[in-house]
Amino acid sequence: MLEQIKIKNVLFLDIETVPIKEAFEDLSAPFQKLWEEKTVWQRKDDVSPSDFYKLKAGVMAEFAKIICISVGYLFVEKGENHFRIKSFYGDDEKQIISDFNNLLNSKFSKRQHQLCAHNGKEFDFPFIARRTLITGLKLPKLLDIAGKKPW
Repeated sequence: MLEQIKIKNVLFLDIETVPIKEAFEDLSAPFQKLWEEKTVWQRKDDVSPSDFYKLKAGVMAEFAKIICISVGYLFVEKGENHFRIKSFYGDDEKQIISDFNNLLNSKFSKRQHQLCAHNGKEFDFPFIARRTLITGLKLPKLLDIAGKKPW
């Protein structure tokens, strides 16, 4: 199956995330309650919500934000193969996601296009999709998997 994939149709990516707030105590009261409820089954009895926040908040899309999306892709120019690397980063998460989505919509929006990331299906792709929706942006076609089979 892998031999059927044309590497020029693949966008390689990685994201970097951090908690929305540095400490659990910095969250608003409603978000502290949400954190406690969401993590009650994951925390051991002796681990406080505050301590667990330090450990896990950066990987839960509801309590974290994207600070960088780096991508790489192959393209042909003047008959030569090239590999382009680009990073979307900054203080404005909505702008980072918007710029990334613009790349997807302009260069990786056809049926043959695919995403590739280490643990992408479990982390990167759903995280980007959730943060896209949370920031009020529209999901790009490549991330809109509603109704698709998981394989």
